[in-house]
Amino acid sequence: MADAASTPATMPHRVLLKLSGEALMGDRQYGIDPEIVRGIAAQVAEARREGIEVAVVVGGGNIFRGVAAAASGMDRATADYMGMLATAMNGLALQDALEQAGCPTRVMSAIAMNEIAEPYIRRRAVRHLEKGRVVVLVAGTGNPYFTTDTAAALRALEIGAEVLMMAKNRVDGVYDADPNRDANAKKFDRLTYMEALERRLKVMDSTALSLCMDNKLPIIVFDLTGEGNLLRLVEGDRTVGTLVS
Repeated sequence: MADAASTPATMPHRVLLKLSGEALMGDRQYGIDPEIVRGIAAQVAEARREGIEVAVVVGGGNIFRGVAAAASGMDRATADYMGMLATAMNGLALQDALEQAGCPTRVMSAIAMNEIAEPYIRRRAVRHLEKGRVVVLVAGTGNPYFTTDTAAALRALEIGAEVLMMAKNRVDGVYDADPNRDANAKKFDRLTYMEALERRLKVMDSTALSLCMDNKLPIIVFDLTGEGNLLRLVEGDRTVGTLVS
């Protein structure tokens, strides 16, 4: 897999989109905003019509955060399994919106939920993508103590995605401070993996970032609420978001 730093900005064939649970709740304090989900589905459908194969890893922080529950005294493994169930709820909501937007979609889970999702099998996931289906991956890696960021990096590498796209809610890239709290926060257009790790910038957790670095998987952090941003990125527009490579 080529490093994006030395690769022309050409349209990728296959991408993995990482959606945080927070990206699905819009301005709400909790849960799912149907309008936001429909907007995300419309952007994915648009990219799919351009011939891009799209897999999506979805988080569950809008419903339940395992780390937060563990910090409050709950057993960490139990809390993480509950978080995995939250990602399945989000995945089903996204599947419904995608299919209403005309995208055949398969939800695949890392833990067994046979009545609502297929089991995640790498070769089957790749086959779905080759047939033009959007694949929504839920339940993280199926293991406690691993975040959905790590699941996104792992699945992107497994399915041969050319780029990992980290969708944020109203944050248009990586900054040196929280742009919602600091008006002087500086946005980065491009970073190296080591810069992101050493400066502890909020690209993704360190395990996931190290996995991408070791395998030279480019990461783009961008605001999915910006209309057309996903298509602009897959078409090679590097003025959107922050590239980490």
